[in-house]
Parts: sequence; C-alpha cells; structure tokens
Amino acid sequence: MAILATGMVAFAQEREGRKGHDREQLTPEQRTELRVKKMTLDLDLNEKQQTEIKKLLTEQEAKRKAKMDEMKKLKETEAKPTADQRYEMQKERLDAQIDFKNKMKNILSKEQMQKWEEINAEREKMHKGERNKKMRKPSED
Repeated sequence: MAILATGMVAFAQEREGRKGHDREQLTPEQRTELRVKKMTLDLDLNEKQQTEIKKLLTEQEAKRKAKMDEMKKLKETEAKPTADQRYEMQKERLDAQIDFKNKMKNILSKEQMQKWEEINAEREKMHKGERNKKMRKPSED
C-alpha cells in the first residue's frame, strides 16, 4: 500500500509540475501568437482580422498581467477582500469581458462571431466541468 501511495503522489506531482512548467515557458507574446493562429484556424481570419485581434489580445494580456500582479500583492498582505471589494472585482472582470466581446464584434463577421461564441460556450462548459470535478470530494468519485 505504501508503494502504491508513493507512486500516486509522484504521478500527481509530475502531472502538476508538467502543467505549470509548460505555461511558464511561453512568453505573453508567444501565447498571444498561438491564440491568434488557433483563432485563424477556427474562424478563417483574414490578415487584417489577425492583426486587429493580435493587438486586442496583447492589450488583454497586459491588463491580465497587471491584475494578476495586483492580486498577488493583495494575497501577500493576507488581507481578505471585503464583500464590496469582491463585488467591484467581479464587476470589473465582467465589464472587461463585455468590452472585449464588443471589440470582437467590430472585427469579426456575423458568421465568425457566431462560431466564436459557440467555441467559447463549449470552452466555458468544459471549464466548469473541470472546476466541478476539482471541487468534488474524493468519496463522491
């Protein structure tokens, strides 16, 4: 049993380390470039659309980095955000999503926008499923 438990822990650590390690190797520019290429494949973007989306994603990445740095500082102080602060953070996040979606509407055709929304809905569905899996107790599996 001890050997089995040790093997399971080692496997879990290897998977976790691999997941974080892959992410850290990519620069924000590389992540943006890959996202644009994936969107080009999924939505058949033209050159102009690729350029505009790359600019939009670069802006989004910079904002995300600033927000992550802000959250990291908040976490270091170990101060829990108040209900009002959590409300403001969620409101800011949703406002940013609305702004991003509106900008995408200006770049994409109606057909491309519809497909992009379908892809995002599917991704969100998968993401929620993964999140729910992690939150379940081991005895429920």
